[in-house]
Amino acid sequence: MSLYPAARFLASAATSAQFPPDRGAEVAIAGRSNAGKSSAINAILGRRKLARTSKTPGRTRLVNFFELAPDARLIDLPGYGYASGARSERAAWADLIGQLAPRRSLRGLLLVVDARRGLLGGDEQLLEWARAIGAPVHVLYSKADLLGAAEGRRLLADSPSQLRGRATAQLFSAHSGAGLREARAQLEGWLGAAGGAQVAQKESPGSTRQ
Repeated sequence: MSLYPAARFLASAATSAQFPPDRGAEVAIAGRSNAGKSSAINAILGRRKLARTSKTPGRTRLVNFFELAPDARLIDLPGYGYASGARSERAAWADLIGQLAPRRSLRGLLLVVDARRGLLGGDEQLLEWARAIGAPVHVLYSKADLLGAAEGRRLLADSPSQLRGRATAQLFSAHSGAGLREARAQLEGWLGAAGGAQVAQKESPGSTRQ
């Protein structure tokens, strides 16, 4: 079942002047290139092809806005950390993301991190950016189905020392559906009802809260 059955692509933006009006509530989703961000969007929203997935890192180079319900939006941020991107392009992506900071409608940030690799430089920078603007962050350790059970438990046990109070975290797999209910609850909690389905707020065993 789709969490937001009326979800639709709204706009792509290369500058803040192309952003939708700053009203209602919106949640941004970010991650390194090929961390599984597009797959996470499709799984969480229950829509197979709403966000295009690609095996080519760095494909998303604009800020993409999806309208989930009236005055409720999901913002797909450009992937970062793709080594082949020109330095000027990477600087432009950082500047574009930075232009979200003044938006009053921004309620939180979902950060998709490949569970097999953990937090890397770009993830750390994004966590610091979010802390600077006072935006809460929830980390989705994606592709968790590729970890063994003991590895997953160890990752969650180690995450508080790595995140240092800057984010909450959970295991997640778009492929197996692990952690899907909790990720949906986090999104819904930030956006509020806003026409979407109500999602149970109960904590799942595969999460850690700081």
